[in-house]
Amino acid sequence: MTSPFDLTGRRVLVTGATQGLGSDVARTLAAAGCDLVLSARSRDALETLAQALVTEHGTRVEVVPADLADADDTGALAAAALATFGGLDVLVNNAGISVPQRVVDVDAATWDRVLAVNLRAPALLGSRIGRAMAETGRGSIVNVSSVAGSLALAEHFSYSASKAGLLMATKVLALELGPSGVRANSVSPTVVMTEMGQRVWGEEAKAAPMIARIPLGHFAQPSDVSNAVVYLASDASAMVNGVDLTVDGGFSAA
Repeated sequence: MTSPFDLTGRRVLVTGATQGLGSDVARTLAAAGCDLVLSARSRDALETLAQALVTEHGTRVEVVPADLADADDTGALAAAALATFGGLDVLVNNAGISVPQRVVDVDAATWDRVLAVNLRAPALLGSRIGRAMAETGRGSIVNVSSVAGSLALAEHFSYSASKAGLLMATKVLALELGPSGVRANSVSPTVVMTEMGQRVWGEEAKAAPMIARIPLGHFAQPSDVSNAVVYLASDASAMVNGVDLTVDGGFSAA
């Protein structure tokens, strides 16, 4: 019997693929058998990752550099990704940025860039790629959001607003594309111990109060989120649509 988690031959676009969580998501999807279109700003970093995935897993991997703060670049990425393997079966909107600012210090340029990358880009990709998926009668869109989209986080005004918007955008994608066989869901982690997570939360004195609020008693590892993405991309979640899968060890249950 074929495993519902077998993604052999599925064509997937992963944004923000070269750093931290995005890199782990790409590796996990490659291990599951996916053919990948990887996007980030740096071509060199993309090509290095692509070569590693081809060597390790023998899957097809192509790269499309793009700056998702630019709406034209985002549209070009959608077109290029759809053309690479003759369509897409899965879209993983992983790219995101955070610029910590107090509410009273927020500036228009930072607000606009965070909202452009974290909300406008995945919305445009979901719209354009979702339309192409709908024409084939199937597809899965997975948006990487954050617990900060549903629980207020100090000094993250633009970030929390962008992730809250992404949660609702996901629901509208699910509502409108569902009748055509396309599912849309989100994943919302708390702190993930990527290299950036280690830098920000690696100090025990700073991490301890946050960990004390997580019932499982530890932060998430990249694989915790990547495995959730694979689940939502796979046939194992065939009846899951419009859902936010929280990966936070129970943090938001308190």
